Amino acid sequence: MLKILGSQKAKFCDQITRRNFLQIGGLALGGMSLPQILQAENSSPQRKNHKGIIMIFLPGGPPHQDMWDIKVDAPSEIRGEFNAISTNVPGIEIGDQFPRMAQMADKFAFIRSMVGSDGRHDAFQCLTGQRFGNQPLGGWPSLGSVLSQKYGPVDPSIPPFLGLSPKMGHMEWARAGDPGFLGLSHAPFRPNGEGMADMTLNGISLDRLDNRKKVLNSLDQFRSKVDASGMMEGLDSFTQQAFGILTSSKLADALDLSKEDQKLRDRYGRGTSQLRADGGPKLLDDFLTARRLIEAGARCVTLAFSRWDWHGGNFKRGREDMPMLDQGVTALVEDLEHRGMLDDVTVVVWGEFGRTPKINANSGRDHWPRVSTAVVAGGGMKTGKVIGSTNRLGEYAEDRPVHFQEVFATLYHNLGINVETSTVTDLQGRPRYLVDTNQYKVMPELV
Repeated sequence: MLKILGSQKAKFCDQITRRNFLQIGGLALGGMSLPQILQAENSSPQRKNHKGIIMIFLPGGPPHQDMWDIKVDAPSEIRGEFNAISTNVPGIEIGDQFPRMAQMADKFAFIRSMVGSDGRHDAFQCLTGQRFGNQPLGGWPSLGSVLSQKYGPVDPSIPPFLGLSPKMGHMEWARAGDPGFLGLSHAPFRPNGEGMADMTLNGISLDRLDNRKKVLNSLDQFRSKVDASGMMEGLDSFTQQAFGILTSSKLADALDLSKEDQKLRDRYGRGTSQLRADGGPKLLDDFLTARRLIEAGARCVTLAFSRWDWHGGNFKRGREDMPMLDQGVTALVEDLEHRGMLDDVTVVVWGEFGRTPKINANSGRDHWPRVSTAVVAGGGMKTGKVIGSTNRLGEYAEDRPVHFQEVFATLYHNLGINVETSTVTDLQGRPRYLVDTNQYKVMPELV
């Protein structure tokens, strides 16, 4: 089995070592072979529409009051070093490290009052909308897994759910692609940060892969002969499809950014894949890769950008990371609009919680689960607005608190799924609603 391992060096403040890996060898993902996974996917209902989502996770907890909720009237020990700037929407101001977003604020909705965080260094809530505790057997599935189960692939050669996990190997990012009780057939396909390295199977040529294919075909033929029921013959098509995905020129092409115009690549920026002990890669290339994968047929692409657990040096790190995030997000939204995809593709940017209003002795901010921020765009939503507010010090949601599940209800709505009626079946055969609709509804401000 081929495993491409992530680094063990990157840690959050809880000192947990994170690592992630992609398993391909033997055409296997997790404990199931790729043919088995494809066979399971084949039984999922499929529809013709192709709505999509790109989820940008900011691991570690980004500082809400230094980004899109600047507290201009707060004392200096809370306000910090960043200022507010005007946007192209009258009355809306955001942080000065986001000048590009300010120039196209009409394309975004800034949610300043996110609540309901578990306070964990974990992408779980951002990928499922659910709390981590008291999960059903097998665990809650992530949004991409739900889309895989509900709709299946748009194109047989493009997995419906892809996770562009950086090589920092965060535990919470590995969890971000967890299919939960829907099973491994709906787990994300995980090319690594450079993408093409995985698609070439670590140097195994197509000729060699073809030889493996011939061996498998011979074994299948032998097994078919001794299988009186003839059921083994049915595996042939799934084995063929498995080889099709791994050798698909369409998937490989989507991951090959050299095919893009140089000016567009410059607009997105490159970022850096350098891994520090206290941080992760800042792969702006992933923003462009995500668009290319959605365009090729993916339904959901998730990516992580940098590491935001800034207990020290908050403003120094902010001046490094925020302009890069500003560049990547705006390039993505501009590109989607230019290609006529923005109404069909929803973009969401958020982290697991916010940061403390008061700046600590190390010029950092600590964990603050009481409130955080998010930005959404596309998906046919009503943008150019601010939703919710925090109090003068950024301590809590003063107006219109927005729960993770409300955002998820809206995301599912954008993807054509009615959360009032749609369910997924858990391992005990029980139907499970995607959100608790007794408490949380689609956000009327956005639809």
